[in-house]
Amino acid sequence: MAAPIAVFTYNRPVHSKNTLEALRANALSKESDLFIFCDGAKESASSEGKMKVTENRKVVNAFAKEAEGDFASITVVAKSENMGLAKSIITGVTDLLERFGRIIVLEDDLITSPDFLSYMNRALDYYEDDYKIWSISGYTFPLKSLETYPHDIYLSPRGCSWGWATWKDRFARVDWEVKDYPEFLKDKAAKKHFNEGGVDLCEMLDRQMRGEINSWAIRWCFYESLNSMVTVYPRESLVMNSGADGSGENCVDSSLYDTTLVEAGKHVTFEHLAPDPKIMGEFRLMYDYSHFGGLRRKLHRLLMR
Repeated sequence: MAAPIAVFTYNRPVHSKNTLEALRANALSKESDLFIFCDGAKESASSEGKMKVTENRKVVNAFAKEAEGDFASITVVAKSENMGLAKSIITGVTDLLERFGRIIVLEDDLITSPDFLSYMNRALDYYEDDYKIWSISGYTFPLKSLETYPHDIYLSPRGCSWGWATWKDRFARVDWEVKDYPEFLKDKAAKKHFNEGGVDLCEMLDRQMRGEINSWAIRWCFYESLNSMVTVYPRESLVMNSGADGSGENCVDSSLYDTTLVEAGKHVTFEHLAPDPKIMGEFRLMYDYSHFGGLRRKLHRLLMR
């Protein structure tokens, strides 16, 4: 049975339309239940901002009518108030996992390859009973070391929010209030382990706990580290982010993380592997803004929103 798909949207109707149409072109769309979450406008939003939220809902509702029959079912969940991305994802994903046990999650600026749903569902089946695996990512950085890498997947101790999937029992391990934080602050080994996924992680968790940011993803990554688990990444990306164009709430205009979608019909072989040290070194560097100036720091808002 195909995993349900959750798509979270807000105020970018063109991006939402492109994301949904790409999913519609997927081979497994007809077997998949699609849930589209539309957040409400912020009270402080300008009239133009509120219009974008309204337009986004029109686009989503029109798509739900047009695509009837192209998915197993389509459900639009429209919120009357603004929840924010973090709360929207935490509550929406929790609800669907209670019902289905597994889930595929996208935001409104992600373009998927026609094989994305097949890859995700096969990975969810293959790794379900491997309790070293925290989640499945559909996106990968364009890492130089992957050009000669002999496997179709690699592992990282850091999850990715750009098209991902997981299971109920993994998601349930997260304490979204992070009550472990005081103990973590005293544990040098735990902090070093957490930063193996990128030197920005401890700093971002600090900012989350101080209330400077509101990120579901940094908390998700924290509990992946605490449980000593890893995320499966594809060698060739099945997701492309179209949102680094300055249009989003937490976005800047950049091509820094641009990638090319894998050729349609290319088979991915799953394996039980160990993290590759060379890939991990290059992977960590993608999050080390000290090497790339202020732009990389701003892009963290997009990667860890």
